[in-house]
Amino acid sequence: MPLFSLLQDSRVKAWLLLSPTILYLTVFIAYPIVDSFRIAFVKNGSLSFDAVDFLLYSPLSEFWSALKYTFLLAILVIPTETLLALTAVILLFKRFRGRDAVIYVLVMPLALSDLAAGLIWYSMLTGKGFLNKLLLNLGLISEPIIFFGYENRWLTFLAVYLAEVWRSTAIVFVILFAGAQLINREVFEAAEVFGASFYVKLRHILIPMIKPSLQAALLIRTLFAFQVFAVVWILAGRDIPVLAGEAYYSIVELHKYDVAALYAIVIALLSASIGLIYIRVFRETLLR
Repeated sequence: MPLFSLLQDSRVKAWLLLSPTILYLTVFIAYPIVDSFRIAFVKNGSLSFDAVDFLLYSPLSEFWSALKYTFLLAILVIPTETLLALTAVILLFKRFRGRDAVIYVLVMPLALSDLAAGLIWYSMLTGKGFLNKLLLNLGLISEPIIFFGYENRWLTFLAVYLAEVWRSTAIVFVILFAGAQLINREVFEAAEVFGASFYVKLRHILIPMIKPSLQAALLIRTLFAFQVFAVVWILAGRDIPVLAGEAYYSIVELHKYDVAALYAIVIALLSASIGLIYIRVFRETLLR
């Protein structure tokens, strides 16, 4: 068959259009996953479960604590930043002087890396940091609050929680704000004329109208929550173990590549499971 005639075939066209996506998924998704399984479960050419034994039973392993803190952070951080982002969207729906400057300030954390965000919060919360100096000068405390250290683990967790909310609320806000631009402003104006409260506007106007954007924001943010690393590592180290941090520790300190690969597989499976649950729960809306 001549090449020109072959290119006119609809099935060939479809495969040609899909080929960049297939190549991307193969190189950057499928190959790393398959290679992670090889590193985790193949040793000297034979099937091995040494990494699983280390993960579950070694005194050096913090797997269950890492799993607990990773889920705990996700459960606390995602609802908080979703509520904050929804509130900001409602407040910024009305045009006013300085609105663009407020939006710029809200999305500013997106310009920072996770590492930079962690360092900023670490410098603010140390014994001689900005927060302690402010509280001391205002006379609200008599001695600095010690946020960091194993004996202050829950204050460290609070610092991680605040830093994560500050850093990633901007992601949720950008997605929701873009979705809200499709809403007719007259709907909100009519609600204000009839004296609708903040809750009524949130529950009966904003959330139903930006539901697809809200679902996308929740999906993306939840997947990122299982990969949290740099902020936690800067502020807490292994005092607050998380899954990605344990993978890093396994490679850099323990030189156990099979255990690190197993952590990567656990994170990938959790992310895929959460993604499937979101798609299944919200499938009807996503297909509209």
